[in-house]
Amino acid sequence: MIFFILLLVFFALVGAPLFTVLASVAILASYSEDISPDILIIEMHRLTTSPNMIALPLFILAGVIMSHGGAPKRLVAFYRANFGFLPGGIAIVTLVSCAFFTMFSGASGVTILALGGLLFPILKNEGYPENFSLGLLTTSGSLGLLFPPSLAMIIYGIVANVNVEQLFIAGLLPGLLLIILLSFYSAYVDKKHQVKRHKFVFSQAIITCKRCLFDLFLPFGIVLGIFGGFVSLTEAAAVTASYILFIETVVYRTLSLKKHGLQLLTETSLLFGSLIIILLIALGLTNLLIDAQLPMKLLAFIERFVDSQIQFLILLNIFLLLVGALMDIFSALLVVVPLLLPLAVRYDIHPIHLGIIFIANLEIGYSTPPIGINLFIASQRFKKPVIALFRSTLPFLLIMLVWLFTLTYLPELSLWHLDATSH
Repeated sequence: MIFFILLLVFFALVGAPLFTVLASVAILASYSEDISPDILIIEMHRLTTSPNMIALPLFILAGVIMSHGGAPKRLVAFYRANFGFLPGGIAIVTLVSCAFFTMFSGASGVTILALGGLLFPILKNEGYPENFSLGLLTTSGSLGLLFPPSLAMIIYGIVANVNVEQLFIAGLLPGLLLIILLSFYSAYVDKKHQVKRHKFVFSQAIITCKRCLFDLFLPFGIVLGIFGGFVSLTEAAAVTASYILFIETVVYRTLSLKKHGLQLLTETSLLFGSLIIILLIALGLTNLLIDAQLPMKLLAFIERFVDSQIQFLILLNIFLLLVGALMDIFSALLVVVPLLLPLAVRYDIHPIHLGIIFIANLEIGYSTPPIGINLFIASQRFKKPVIALFRSTLPFLLIMLVWLFTLTYLPELSLWHLDATSH
């Protein structure tokens, strides 16, 4: 048994597809625990029949259309014209643009590839240090994970059986807090290096606003539609994809269905296919571990050493930071969340608060060695060594750790809307 486990770890390290490693672990675990492997197929079927699952490919399609259309350039021009005069203005433009884009693409790698080449020369030309610019773009790729319609939050809601709309509301304040903290740091760097400012020109602000007016309507429309009860999550995904396709092909005419339609569908299918196969295998493995009573054994073990909620939260963050550095976010959600939920309930941690902590940790893990996907994608995009990019991200990671500490021990930041509705 140990030999096979070590062999699978070796295959994972040398680059074997993750779903093959997870599937092998699942089959190995089923035979070692004398549990029928049929449970893997049953859980795969349950995931594919989840109503919220339909939203995933639609939001991925929306992100693909945005990345190939003119949205990135329109949004950067708008934020630059309207906020470039602020201290750290162009850096704040980068933060907001990346967060906006990741909200819909659901993958920070897509954000770095789509916006990195556009924003990196702008930041350098404005006078920001190269290390700061690289660190900013590398970490900003995951800033949108706590904002609706984040794919990570949808998957957490499905796995944890939590209301996705309430989870979206819970992520707003923590997400905004992180952008504010990083904006203050950007303003400090701006002042330290005397980065040049842009004079606010009202006419230019109006022109750029008109050019991306339809883009700016989108997040407000989604929030109003979902939280106002006008559309379900799946309906919002369908409307979002249709809306973005319409404005890019009819309003702005940056894309043509005849010319680009097949490419858009192919890229969407590849992205969703690579995601769904990992989700299916990981969920089957997780439920097999639950049938083997691993969560209960883990709970009994932890209760022997952990006496309080504070101690558990400290251990939780350390564990999740390690998970985020070693696993991609979607696999971690499927494998780890069901194991942690019983522990969280035992220590009186609300499932929604746990979700925000979980995603925040994995957001940091995107830029943390050895598996931090942002580091590798940014290395490819900017032609820099991974270790150099990690050094560039250190100040941002320190700020994000302070932010993580704050939202972990101030659950009101995530649960304020529940307190409001309970009175």
